[in-house]
Amino acid sequence: MQGVDTKGGAGVEAMRRLSADIRIETIRALAEAGFGHIGGSASIADVLGVLYGGVMRIDPANPGWAERDWLVLSKGHCGPALYAALALKGFFPMDWLKTVNKGGTRLPSHADRRKTPGVDMSTGSLGQGISAAVGIALGNKTKGFDNYTYCIVGDGELNEGQIWEAAQSANTFGLDRFILFVDWNKKQLDGELDYVSPPLDIRGKFESFGFQSQTVKGYDAEAIYTAICRAKEETGKPSVIILDTLKGLGVSFAERESFNHYMTIDEGMAKEGIEEIERRYAAGTYPGGDLL
Repeated sequence: MQGVDTKGGAGVEAMRRLSADIRIETIRALAEAGFGHIGGSASIADVLGVLYGGVMRIDPANPGWAERDWLVLSKGHCGPALYAALALKGFFPMDWLKTVNKGGTRLPSHADRRKTPGVDMSTGSLGQGISAAVGIALGNKTKGFDNYTYCIVGDGELNEGQIWEAAQSANTFGLDRFILFVDWNKKQLDGELDYVSPPLDIRGKFESFGFQSQTVKGYDAEAIYTAICRAKEETGKPSVIILDTLKGLGVSFAERESFNHYMTIDEGMAKEGIEEIERRYAAGTYPGGDLL
């Protein structure tokens, strides 16, 4: 069973390594399938590395443990990154990753709690996951549990009105053990946010809904970890951590493409991407290199 927090430089370094491994295993899985949602999967690898690298209270041998911390991936199409994290933590065999997006798989394109050990909530239609997460957090609070509920939404997903209904409810019920992450990677399916629907002041909007709000470099494990610790000090209100990232972050072939929401991926591309991830990790640089 994993503890609540990992502290110190060694802990942060382990989170960085896990983030790199999540990217690597995600690329391998999508190359095996030949296609998939690489852009958003890559940009959440670091927050997943921090959460599963020591922050979350989990038990891979008992995924349904009632007092665990919960994670709802509202941007459910980025399931491949979550699957990589879960496999690396031992929720299921690593070989399962070879079946991502394939017929009969237990690792479908969108996260499905009925199929995958460790997936706390099925998500697909954008905007709905945060509502489920708020309900989970409220239920756990009602039961007197001291666990946390985490939720990851996409920045394009903020176009959905349901996001803001859920945000208002989280504040109304004083869900101070609800921590939301916004993957602010600047793009959505149809293009750049500013072209499709300008998000305006994301942090200010959440603050107006009563959230304790922070913006951090979404590729910096230490910054993410520190932000989570600060959020946990908040009482009486929910928290949001806006992750300033780049779509396709840390994966060379994806970073270069203007349309990188969903891509076909071959073995050559995968090899290039994995080599770049390892080079950046060995050099101690952030996944985004000089792009950020």
